[in-house]
Amino acid sequence: MIIQPKFRGFICTTAHPVGCEYNVKEQIEYVKSLEFSQGPKNVLVIGASTGYGLASRITAAFGYKAGTIGVFFEKQASAPKKTASAGWYNSAAFEKSAHAEGLYAKSVNGDAFSNEIKNQVAELIKKDLGKVDLVIYSLAAPRRVDPVTGEVYNSVLKPIGRDYASKTVDFHTGEVTDITIERAAGEEIKNTVAVMGGDDWKLWMETLKSQNLLADNVITLAYSYVGPELTHPIYRDGTIGKAKDDLEAAAGEITGSLKEIGGKAYVSINKAVVTQASSAIPVVPLYVSILFKVMKNKGIHEGCIEQMSRLLKNLYEGNLLLDDKGRIRIDDLEMRDDVQEEVSRAWNMVNSDNIKDISDLEGYRNEFFQLFGFSINGVDYEKDIEIEIGIPSIES
Repeated sequence: MIIQPKFRGFICTTAHPVGCEYNVKEQIEYVKSLEFSQGPKNVLVIGASTGYGLASRITAAFGYKAGTIGVFFEKQASAPKKTASAGWYNSAAFEKSAHAEGLYAKSVNGDAFSNEIKNQVAELIKKDLGKVDLVIYSLAAPRRVDPVTGEVYNSVLKPIGRDYASKTVDFHTGEVTDITIERAAGEEIKNTVAVMGGDDWKLWMETLKSQNLLADNVITLAYSYVGPELTHPIYRDGTIGKAKDDLEAAAGEITGSLKEIGGKAYVSINKAVVTQASSAIPVVPLYVSILFKVMKNKGIHEGCIEQMSRLLKNLYEGNLLLDDKGRIRIDDLEMRDDVQEEVSRAWNMVNSDNIKDISDLEGYRNEFFQLFGFSINGVDYEKDIEIEIGIPSIES
């Protein structure tokens, strides 16, 4: 099958297996170019197939030679013409490379919110690893079914208290437009917190602890974002921000529950990057496009793999950058005063006519395509390829 990108709104409905493999291998080679000291030995990554979760798994495996279990919810290819999801192809490529180097790597595909998947993962740890010493929680899902009550929660990306007016960009066309986003109503805040807050992270840690699957001095990380004031109404002060507040509160509760084994839970505030989730948030693609231009000009731009390799190196080398709330700040370069001053100036000026000059919209667009295995140098996109690719540890 010859695969080309196809879109529905801000979602790419196709993925290229060869391109995804190139992308994964490039991240692996970056990690292998660095020097790592003592670190984790057995790692569980919940939300392991794309973005920061995938980069974390790659760093753990190829930086620290750790055994890894990855949890995700991805789709296989279905003949004759429907490709697998990008996360499926990423995970297949990761396992292929890990196994080639003699590294333990197994994956579990299913709803991470469910008790069934939690128990399945627990049994796999018990059988193969004994215990894990690092648990990374990196889920980004729009919907959650409560494992106890069966209630269905759907998250929304909305401001709180009042409508929010700003501008955004269609990164396919470069058109900058004004937008107004209606405030959250009714149960939308509570539902968003239920999906994207800290409740499921706590349930995962409770499951693992109750079955004695956590090593002494275990560390668990969850990922969050703060960003600049210009994105706060739709992000940090909006429904998703309430969920992140809940996630950060959960870190303290988890740390308390792990006290007897010397464990610690951290929330890491990461840099803005191109992800499937962030691309759907109004305002964010425009901000990130401008941010990329500024950071690249200063030589301090980082993607997911640079962020996660720096995060884990800092974590295990004792160089954590903690703020007054005890959060890890790996967004330090993004939030530098000189960076944000330049971003603000460009933001106030940007329009459809000058966006290509004062932002890196093309770079943003390329990174978005690369999430799905497209726009990658060295890949022949006119070649007929096999779309049914298996993940070695998952029976098809």
